[in-house]
Amino acid sequence: MPVPVPRQRAIPAVECGQAPAASPDSGPSKEQDPPGTHQAENAATRRENTRENPTEKREKPTDTSTETSTGTSAGTSTSAGTDRAPTPGVRAESAAPTNLTVLLIEDDPAGSPIVPDLLDQSGKPIRVRTARNLTEAGRLLTDDVHCILLDLALSAPAPARTNTDGGGSGNGGDAEGDDELAVLRHVLELAPRHAVLALTSSSDAERGAEAVAVGAQDYLFRDELDGRLLSRAIRYAVERKRSDSAERRLAEGRLRAQENRRLERGLLPTPLLAGSPLRFAARYRPGRSRALLGGDFYDVVRTPDGTVHAMIGDVCGHGPDEAALGVELRIAWRALTLAGLCGDELLGTLQQVLEHERSDDEIFATLCAVDISPDGRRAGLCLAGHPSPLLSRPGTPARLLPYDNNGPALGLLPGARWPRMQVELGAEWSLMLYTDGLIEGHVGGGRERLGQDGMVELVRRQRAEGLTGEELLRATVNEVRELNGGELADDLAVVLLDRTA
Repeated sequence: MPVPVPRQRAIPAVECGQAPAASPDSGPSKEQDPPGTHQAENAATRRENTRENPTEKREKPTDTSTETSTGTSAGTSTSAGTDRAPTPGVRAESAAPTNLTVLLIEDDPAGSPIVPDLLDQSGKPIRVRTARNLTEAGRLLTDDVHCILLDLALSAPAPARTNTDGGGSGNGGDAEGDDELAVLRHVLELAPRHAVLALTSSSDAERGAEAVAVGAQDYLFRDELDGRLLSRAIRYAVERKRSDSAERRLAEGRLRAQENRRLERGLLPTPLLAGSPLRFAARYRPGRSRALLGGDFYDVVRTPDGTVHAMIGDVCGHGPDEAALGVELRIAWRALTLAGLCGDELLGTLQQVLEHERSDDEIFATLCAVDISPDGRRAGLCLAGHPSPLLSRPGTPARLLPYDNNGPALGLLPGARWPRMQVELGAEWSLMLYTDGLIEGHVGGGRERLGQDGMVELVRRQRAEGLTGEELLRATVNEVRELNGGELADDLAVVLLDRTA
């Protein structure tokens, strides 16, 4: 819904500083006033007429919506000739740019004013706009309005909801049946971001309390108002509304963060290894702050023939889009593996998925896929631009598997091929798959990186200390972080598969 634009009010010369203030004792001098000061002169004339005829009935305005700056002399800030009663002892030169703007909604703003002169905390006058029904209020409710003063005795019916074809009526319909607070409910719906003060009579405090329960920031007794009390109440209502809005946004943010964490946890894989003698362990650490999911992904499944398939991959980048793409590739890999695909055929299909799902043609993903035979002694290895796994066996130092036939990363070359290499594992072994986040951390305070050779030496030393499984992964990741001098900038994923004799 477009924001309504308030009617431009004519600013008298006295208010805008182009003419000297009118004195209560003498009218303005035409010789000293620049052109355009006739409005101030007319205001002074009306003020004198009011003093001479205090019982004279004031003329009804032609436009029922008005805007005044309280604390100024009568007639210096009306938009359509509507004046408030003159304020004794208050001179026109006290008018100044206001800090707060208030929208007053009452039945007859041209009658006896229920709002006294208002000053903000710095002593500047508070601007008051007036409207006698919700249609006018909707037109005057602009972004610069800080607070709404609503007279609960407003007799005008609540406006009907506007139809999509534009046939809604501005004043049609009853105020939601017999609901005494229907007008307030409409105001709260019309202005959900504005502070609202309800005005009621001192004999109807219960109605005021109900207004607060419905959503108003506070209620005041109409017949007990004074400028100081009302000014303080407006400032309090504005600050309370800001506090409530900030608290609501904070609660929404916390709820959204909790939902995101639950979603990210649900997107992390659950290995399908039922019936396999292999032991599984994994470590996952996203590079994004306060995130649970990054661009790295992994999965392990066992097919009905007893073959164990393991995969680990890395989407370039660290944002949520890369994390989402990694989840899509992991799910696609699991579905294709359970459907019986492997090797070059599986990676070619994954590349098609990546090409269709990525947000940019320059995004690619590296991947390492291993299929371990049912007897656990042999494995097939396919590399798509990814670091080669680390194999450890009793009595021999840990070493990297061959990577001479490493194919290109997924998404780089259309029609690429990824050869499958056969690897002998032996009767007892430990196979570690990892992403480059484990090897690209720095060593000490310099620019030197750990690299694959440093990682191999690190794992060899920890294996010599008797660490295996979860303990080995925990010690490896912790030492890599310590060598880096803190958290790693890149996503990190490590998968460890063990087979004992």
